[in-house]
Amino acid sequence: MSSVLRFLRVETFTGWHMMAIMVLFFGTIIAVNATMAWFASASWSGLLVKNTYVASQKFDEEVALNEEMQARGWMSELTVEGGALTYRLADANGEPILVDDVTIVLHRPVGVRDDKLLTLTHRGDGRYAAQTTVELGQWVAKITVNKDGALLYREALRLDLQPVGFGE
Repeated sequence: MSSVLRFLRVETFTGWHMMAIMVLFFGTIIAVNATMAWFASASWSGLLVKNTYVASQKFDEEVALNEEMQARGWMSELTVEGGALTYRLADANGEPILVDDVTIVLHRPVGVRDDKLLTLTHRGDGRYAAQTTVELGQWVAKITVNKDGALLYREALRLDLQPVGFGE
């Protein structure tokens, strides 16, 4: 300790020195925590549903509807290529399903800044498409399919768009 005190040109270590060390130590921790808290609150709203009570009341309905949709055995495929997003929906036998309306909400798993609402148009053979640019990275696609004004099918798919040749 004496070599450190000599290096700092301090003759004796006093209470003021200890207080300065404590203020610097805890001040650094508080500053880092405050900075991290600010970045965390600025980057994500934390909002998943507008009213958690109402969402909880509809939970059993939602589970039953999802089980009914899964029991149909329908198959879907979502592709993003060359500025186009394409969705294909087929029944358990592979036959295309014709519907009136397909909408997709694309959003990042964390944050609401880049959300996109897309209405797809029918392109034949059970394919529906929309022209859009989707940036690279993680996305969640919430797909809703309607026919005759009623919800026919819905699903949520996770997309991980990487640059060509990434990880090869």
